[in-house]
This record gives sequence, C-alpha cells and structure tokens, in this order.
Amino acid sequence: MTTPRLGASGRRAVRPSPVFLAVVAATIAGGVLAWQAETDSVLAHVGVIVLVVAGWILTLCLHEFAHAYTAWRHGDTDVEIRGYLTLNPLKYSHPLLSIGLPVLFIALGGIGLPGGAVYLRTGLFSPRVQARISLAGPAVNAACAVVLLIVIRMYAFGSEHVVFWTGLCFLAFLQVMAAVLNLLPVPGLDGYGALEPFLALNTQRQIAQVKPYGLLILVALLFVPEINVVFFDAIYWLFELSGVPRIFAQYGNQLMRFWL
Repeated sequence: MTTPRLGASGRRAVRPSPVFLAVVAATIAGGVLAWQAETDSVLAHVGVIVLVVAGWILTLCLHEFAHAYTAWRHGDTDVEIRGYLTLNPLKYSHPLLSIGLPVLFIALGGIGLPGGAVYLRTGLFSPRVQARISLAGPAVNAACAVVLLIVIRMYAFGSEHVVFWTGLCFLAFLQVMAAVLNLLPVPGLDGYGALEPFLALNTQRQIAQVKPYGLLILVALLFVPEINVVFFDAIYWLFELSGVPRIFAQYGNQLMRFWL
C-alpha cells in the first residue's frame, strides 16, 4: 500500500476546501429538490437547475484537480502552493471565465463548455508526462459520464422520480460533451495539450499565436446551425451507447432552460 504523499507543511496536500464542500452540498440539495418535485412544477425547474449547475461546477473542480494532482505526483509542488489541490474553483486563474462562462453556455445553448484553468510548470515534465497531465482532465469527465449513466441505467427505468433522473441524464450528457470537446486537438484545449509536447518547437511557437483564440473559435463554430446539429447528433449517439434514450437528457435540458 502506498503511503499518502505529504505537503511541505507536513500535512496531506489534498485538502478539500469549504468552497468545494459547499458545491457538493448544493449538488445534493438540488438532487433532493428534484427527487421530490412533480413534473413541470416550479420545484422541478429549481431542483434541476441547482442539480445541474452545482454538479457541473463540481465536475469542473474534479477536472482541474486531476490536472494538478497528476502534475504534483510528477514533481510540480507549486500546484499545492497555488491551492489547486483544495478543489477550490476560486483558485483558478480566472474564476469568472473558468466557472461563470461555462455555466452561461449551459444556460444559453446546453453546451458543456470546457472551463477552469490551472498554471503548471510544464518545463519539469517529459512529453509523455505532459500528455498524461493533459489527458487526466478529460478522463475525469469520461469517468463521471460512465458512472452517472451506469447508475441511471440501473435505477432510473420505471422510477417515479422522473425529474431527478432526467436532470441527472442531462448532467451525464454534459460530461460526455465535455470529454469530447476537451479531447479535440484544438489549441488551448486538453487534446492539443497532449499533442503539443511532441511537436517541433517551431510548430509550437507558430500555434502559440492562435492558442488564446482556439476555444473562442470552437464556440463560434458550435453556434453555426449546420455544425451544431452534426455535433449534437454525435454527442447524443455516444450518449445512447449507454442504452439510455436521448429523450431523457433532452427533457432534463428543457427543465434546466425553462425560459425557452
């Protein structure tokens, strides 16, 4: 059995913050409200909104924690000093952009936009380790999607708590989307981050000029109707490989965005 690694202060480096625990509590509270709600009631909308938004922020924290923890395990002790191992979303480089913007895009278009940002000392790592660190985040989203869909497949069918299960389905759908988006080889996303260390230095320098705009270009493309339809159909296809019908996630989306 491996002994837990200790931080510089002698305490365990991984210490979930009160902010993260509050997000967990909010997710549970949203789930309880959705569990008790009648279909199409005000409580149903409130419960699903809280469940999905808080659950999404929770998985954003886990996604970025996976990057930081993997880097820490390979020698980047700065991640502990910066507070990344506390799972506190307020420790990200831009909390508003990292948390607020993804939540806004869920509300506007049901899009699981990648969020969060942690600074890592990439110069410490070999290309293979850098790729592992980059892929750790999307792996968390994929794992969350799998766990949620297994639970839904096992317990949702025939249940009377339709609001809760459809809200959870929409959250699982967002995890599938986040995993796919993050794995795209677009500069600024984790998919490109896994490839970048294997590229020639001159190529890296050239791509670095457009790296800050990669996510913005991707988002703009997703709002092009023809691309949007193809993309969402692909995500729903992946989602339905679990055996859970897409209509469950679509209804959860409808409860979340009740103003549409």
